[in-house]
Amino acid sequence: MFKFLPLVLKTLWRHRSRTALTCVGAAIALFVFCFVGAVQEGMTDLQARQAAKGSLIVFQANKFCPATSHLPQDYQQQIQKLPGVDDVIPIQVFTNNCRASLDVIVFYGLPPDKIRKARDFQLKAGNWSEFEEHQDAAVVGSAVASRRGISVGDKFSIGDLTVQIAGIFTASDPAEENYIYSHLEFLQRGKGMNLVGTVTQHEVILKPGTDQLAICEMIDDKFRGGSVETDTRPKGVFQAKSLGDLNQLVEMSKYLGYACVVIVLSLVSTTTVMSVQDRIKEHAVLQTLGFTGRTVFALVLSESIVLSLLGGALGIASAVITLEFSSLSVSAEAVSVAFLPSFRLILVSLTVALVTGIAAGIWPAWQAARVDILGALRAS
Repeated sequence: MFKFLPLVLKTLWRHRSRTALTCVGAAIALFVFCFVGAVQEGMTDLQARQAAKGSLIVFQANKFCPATSHLPQDYQQQIQKLPGVDDVIPIQVFTNNCRASLDVIVFYGLPPDKIRKARDFQLKAGNWSEFEEHQDAAVVGSAVASRRGISVGDKFSIGDLTVQIAGIFTASDPAEENYIYSHLEFLQRGKGMNLVGTVTQHEVILKPGTDQLAICEMIDDKFRGGSVETDTRPKGVFQAKSLGDLNQLVEMSKYLGYACVVIVLSLVSTTTVMSVQDRIKEHAVLQTLGFTGRTVFALVLSESIVLSLLGGALGIASAVITLEFSSLSVSAEAVSVAFLPSFRLILVSLTVALVTGIAAGIWPAWQAARVDILGALRAS
């Protein structure tokens, strides 16, 4: 099949307008397919990372948005005494939107000495001492900085909240790069907040080998009769619950991905059928010269595959470049999911383009291989 590739490329070039339109259509369909897949990849990656960390989130019972959860900060000392608990981090969360959105700003307020212990950050600009010494300072994820055009030394405001940017960080977890980290007391004392003594949630870091579910039950039992009841879950489970509605939308978006595959199949198949009909005499001549039906079948099938792969590669490359430089994410209830252009997604998309090209070319290739040589020559 590969020795006839120059002939296949010359044939496609001969009808370059039709070839270009088909490739562009396939590219657009695979572009959308990659975007849908990137959200799913980001969701899977987020859940896998949090499950591996083995930490818990203590939230106020029967609450959903961070703005409605108010736990006493002194729960920290009581949770710290439980067996298997390594550390407890009080966290105040502020977000400008609890609903699903592509540009949610999420602030996490932590004690400054706890941030580097709890998160795997590397500053790409700025310095930690500047952040730790000034209560109104914040470090910003590179994805947020890129979307909002933020640089070290800038002031950034959302509503009545204004912070001085002391650093921009990258993280091993792409979702973390969509957050802004500030001082706990700064968020508690923010204008119009007056939340001193309360926090949105406590993050519980467990010692290796500790039974997560057992500790969850112990914490909730401990505060069942307290001033505020708690709902404790492993961090991955907590985030999955927060993203429940969004997860359903992501699941529904799979049908959009399937539709994109059907579009590519239709485009490539239609173009290949038109090509076969235009070249009936040519295929008859090839068989007269000694080309077998199997060879003609392979030639036409190769055209279909090349068309699909060319368009698919163009769409995939465009999607990966766009995702890489746009730092897109979608958030709900202060939990962000990064659009992740993973190697697995690229491989799956290329496979889809290849399989679609094969499926689209089988019928027209079979028609070309079974052409009546004498009838085709007479008709011409």
